Formats: sequence, structure tokens, C-alpha cells
Amino acid sequence: MIDPLILSGKEVSASVYNSLDQKIKSLRKNNITPGLAVVLVGEDSASQVYVRSKTKTFNKLSLFTKTYRLPSGSPEKELLELIDGLNKNNLFHGILVQLPLPNHIDSDKVINRILPSKDVDGFHPENAGLLSIGKPRFIPCTPKGIMEILKYYKIKLDGKHVVVVGRSNIVGRPISILTSLKGENSNGTTTLCHSGTKDIGNHTKAADVVIVALGVPGFLKENMIKEGAVLIDVGINRVDDASEKGYRLVGDIAWEEIYKKASAITPVPGGVGPMTIAMLVQNTVEAAEYQEK
Repeated sequence: MIDPLILSGKEVSASVYNSLDQKIKSLRKNNITPGLAVVLVGEDSASQVYVRSKTKTFNKLSLFTKTYRLPSGSPEKELLELIDGLNKNNLFHGILVQLPLPNHIDSDKVINRILPSKDVDGFHPENAGLLSIGKPRFIPCTPKGIMEILKYYKIKLDGKHVVVVGRSNIVGRPISILTSLKGENSNGTTTLCHSGTKDIGNHTKAADVVIVALGVPGFLKENMIKEGAVLIDVGINRVDDASEKGYRLVGDIAWEEIYKKASAITPVPGGVGPMTIAMLVQNTVEAAEYQEK
């Protein structure tokens, strides 16, 4: 049996950064440095790690970024006022509010407060609407990264059955739209499965491409896919083990048992994860181009 193609997000993200280099240089010639404001409320450990990774990448590319940290008990009004100020600040072409937010803050109200032209996460209703009609401004970073991986490795979706497991507004719903849009690198027939779907395995077994975004370690098992399926694992889950760190990172796919049955598969870590940050950079650069026209 032939080993599957490993869909490396590290390799694809390096290609993305290389392709952005000329755009960044062109903006700099006009004294424009793409800038991202990151807002972090509270001390969520996963959010802290993600924000550090974003900052490191932006600094490496000599782009401008600043993180605004608020205590977890900060009133919603304070956060909204901060966003109002960032909307008016021309140093920042993109604004990202790190989710999840504390329970006393209305996430929808916060997302809606960000100017659509600075919403580099692609979560504002205006941007979500533009995506749904096939005319996107900003595409959410993780779904956009998945499409870049498929494009880079020349995995065509035209005529293929794509099954998405998970319906979040961050990944599942937008990737179900992207895979089914009419276009050269999409045009798939997409099924969206979720907690209300009966016997998800019946759907995934019929799929040519399975995209899993549940946050459940090892959810997708060997008996749930057909031979030669393409598998995209969005999950990044901490599982306790006896290592020095005390844990390891695993995806939503049961890698050991499913690996040999796939024709192509994203690893965890090193698959979709690096692409999320690469697409955030790309969206921020595009926001700078859009605003400076």
C-alpha cells in the first residue's frame, strides 16, 4: 500500500509568505506598512499561545502589530470603546479580537463593531454575506487556509463529494460554502454534518474529501472513510501523556488507524494550523491594499 501524500501546512505557508513579499515591498514603497491590532481579553492559555505565534510571524515579516490586553473582568463597554478607537486608527488595517471572549461579553456585538473593511477574520455579517454570494472580501483564515492547501497540492474538488463535519461560523459553515462555490479550485458537492446528523459515518464513508472541525480527539475512525479519501484535520487537541510536557497535540482524526487508508492527509500539528496564521497575514496585506486605494 502506498503511503498517503502529507499535506504540509508549513510548506504551503512558506509559499504564501514568499508570494506576499512583492506586495509588502510595493506597499512599503508608498510608506505603507500593513498593520494588525490584536485584542485579547482574559488569560485563556490557547489564545495566549496563538497570539504569540501571530506576533512572532508579523515581526519576522517586518509588519506592524500591537496586542491590546484587557483583564477578563473588563466591561463590554470598555472593549467596544477600544474597537471604536482602533477603527479610526490608520496605523491598523486589520483588527482581530481573539475568541472566545468571557461569558459576560456579547461576541456578536463585538464582531459587529469592527469595521467590515478591517475585519481580517472575516466574521462580520457583511463579510459573511459577501462570502455566501460568492463575492468575498475577507475569508475566515482557517477555511481560506484549507483551500490554499488543496490548491497547492492540486487536489481538485470539481465533481467530488466533500463532507464537512462541524458547522461553526469560524470553520465548518464557511468551508462548506467555499468548497461548493463555482470556481476552478472548488465546485464540489458539499454535505455539512453536525450534532443533529444521524450516523455521520454513512456520510463520511461516501466522501471523496472529508474536512473535520469538531475539536473531538480521534473522532474520525478508519471505518468511517473510504479507501483513497482526502482528509483535512482542523482539530488541535491536547491529550495528556507521559512526556516531559505532560501532553501531546492530536487532531480530530484517529491518525494511526486511518493514515494508510487515505490518499492525502494533513498532519497535526503542522497541517492546517500554520495556514491559519499565513491567511491572517494575507488578509492584513489585502486590507492594506484595499484601504489605501
